[in-house]
Amino acid sequence: MSETATADDEVDDGPTRVAIACQGGGSHTAFTCGVLRTVLEHWDEEQYELVGVSGSSGGAFNALAMWYGLLEGDAELARELLDGIWDDMAVDGPQDRWLNSMVTSISRMESAGFPVPSVSPSQLPMPEVGKRKIRTVLERYIDFEEIPALCRRDAPELVVGTVNVNDGVFETFTNEDVTVEAVLASAAVPNLFEAVEIDGHYHWDGLFSQNPPVGDLMSQPPERKPEELWVIQVNPQGFEGEPTMSEVIADRRNELSGNISLNQELGFIERVNEWVETGKLPADEFTRTEIHRIQMGRQYHCSTKVDRDPAFIDELRELGAQRAREFLNEREE
Repeated sequence: MSETATADDEVDDGPTRVAIACQGGGSHTAFTCGVLRTVLEHWDEEQYELVGVSGSSGGAFNALAMWYGLLEGDAELARELLDGIWDDMAVDGPQDRWLNSMVTSISRMESAGFPVPSVSPSQLPMPEVGKRKIRTVLERYIDFEEIPALCRRDAPELVVGTVNVNDGVFETFTNEDVTVEAVLASAAVPNLFEAVEIDGHYHWDGLFSQNPPVGDLMSQPPERKPEELWVIQVNPQGFEGEPTMSEVIADRRNELSGNISLNQELGFIERVNEWVETGKLPADEFTRTEIHRIQMGRQYHCSTKVDRDPAFIDELRELGAQRAREFLNEREE
């Protein structure tokens, strides 16, 4: 699964520095929960050192839960937090099930080209109800006031991606700047939620920016820069044949747009690797980073990104666990 051959000739007895980047994609990021739970279950501190974790949108929920659990306790606590958040994000009760069914149906109709009344989320009460639920769930498992105290010098970098609507620029929140508002902003899909105001500026979903953030993970001091980057990618990279039906075209456009920023950032890392290997950059000053993608490998309709049906969430988590096991097994071969 490696995209760049970066093995150094010198033997390094220390653990390999790893950063994990979690792509956003609504409910599909329950897949990421399954990946991280399995990775944590088999994590060997003598083999790997986690130096950073990032995420956008639903990927930010996972990145935060993993980071917080590891620093507040251990890998087992991190796994419990990941599962707990997704258990509580899933549909609960008749009213929530009706709301989920309605939102999913509208999303499917829009992607199929059916005329659906365009209404701003600021004109409806339901989006704010959804945002309050996300806030409640996150604060149930994460004590955001404790985050600054956990940001020790040796702690992994925590990065949450958003887009600044007013300035029109990507904006990331790192370490002690990660608040519940920053995480809510990273998941504020414009047609579903109102923008989140932070420091006098409005922020939207990180899917419009760095999805997931990679640059901040790579800009650490040399002794903390990742030797390996593990990207958990929920948007399919490939597609068989030609999309011809309007619904399939819309679905593929959604996938491609979600991968644009990621592929650009990974392309830059590969270019730096090449410059190091060819001597254009000094190897003693620049670290080469091996890229691995853990991909969902299965295509779901884009409308299911808002589907919180418990059975669907469980299916995605199990798929994530399966892909993680495959990834880890390949590394042992």
